[in-house]
Amino acid sequence: MPMLLIKGSYRIVGASPDGDSVRFVPDDPGEWDLLRGRKVRRNLAGGAQLRLDGIDTLETHYRPPHGPELHQPAPYAGRAAEALLGWLGFEEVERGANGIVRHSAPESVPGYILTRSADVHGRCVALAGRGAEAAPGASGSLVTVTAEHLRQTANHHQLAEGLAYPTFYRNLFVGLRRELSGAARRAREDGLGLWPSDQTRSGAKVEGPATLTESAVLLPKLFRRLADYLQLNDGDPSLEGFRAYLEQREDRLFVLSTGQWTGFDTIVDVTNGDTVRLNRPPEDLVFDEK
Repeated sequence: MPMLLIKGSYRIVGASPDGDSVRFVPDDPGEWDLLRGRKVRRNLAGGAQLRLDGIDTLETHYRPPHGPELHQPAPYAGRAAEALLGWLGFEEVERGANGIVRHSAPESVPGYILTRSADVHGRCVALAGRGAEAAPGASGSLVTVTAEHLRQTANHHQLAEGLAYPTFYRNLFVGLRRELSGAARRAREDGLGLWPSDQTRSGAKVEGPATLTESAVLLPKLFRRLADYLQLNDGDPSLEGFRAYLEQREDRLFVLSTGQWTGFDTIVDVTNGDTVRLNRPPEDLVFDEK
C-alpha cells in the first residue's frame, strides 16, 4: 500500500488530543500539497489534526447537533488519550478543565506519518509513528506500507492494548486491515483494556444520555449515532425509532463475512425498545467514507 511519508513533530499545547487524534507539524509544511484529493486543513505553522486510520477510541468530547458536549464512560476514553501521548513520547501533560493541554514536557516530540488523504473535516487520515529516525523512508517519498511497518505505529498499539475499536473505511488496504483486525481480536480474547466492559455485541440498555456517558461502553460510531438520536428525540429515551433514524442517515458499509454492501441500520438490533447491539463484530465492517 503506497503512502506518503512525512516527517515532523507532534505538538499538543493548545490542543485537545484524544486517543485517536493528535496535532502534527511537518518539518516541511509544503509536503501536505503532495497529497491528492481533499486538502489537509492546517494552521499558520503548517500543523494539522491527524485522525488515526483504522481505529476509534471512546469519545472525550462529542457534541451532537444542537446539543451539549458528551463523553463516553471513564476511564477508557481518558486512558486511551494518555496512552497515545505517552507512546508518542510526552512525559508530562497538564490539561485545563476543558481538556485543552496547557503544558507538556517535552513541548514537541519527533515522529512521522504515513498517509494517503484527508477526511471530510480536513483532518489527515494517517498512520502515526514515533521518532523520525525510525521512519521507513525519506520525507516526501512514497512508501509501500507492510504489516511490519504498521506494527510500529500508534494505530496498532492502541488496538493491541485494547484501548481502541477497529473501525475501517474503504481506503485502507486489505493487508493492513487484516493486521489491525488480528491485533484487536487478540486484545479482546486476552481481556485487555475496554474489552471486558464492552457492550457493543452483548447489548446495552439505554435509559437516556446518562447511559451513554456513564456506563455503556460501545463502539464510538454507535455512541455518536445514539447521542444524535436522543438529542433529536427531545429527551424521550425510547429507541423504537432508532433503526429508522439510522436508515435516514444513509451510512453505507460493506460486511466482509457476507460480501454485501448495506446500511448501518441493518447491522443494529433494537430489542424491547431500549436495548441496542451490533449483530456483527466491528472488524467485520468496512464503512464508506463520506
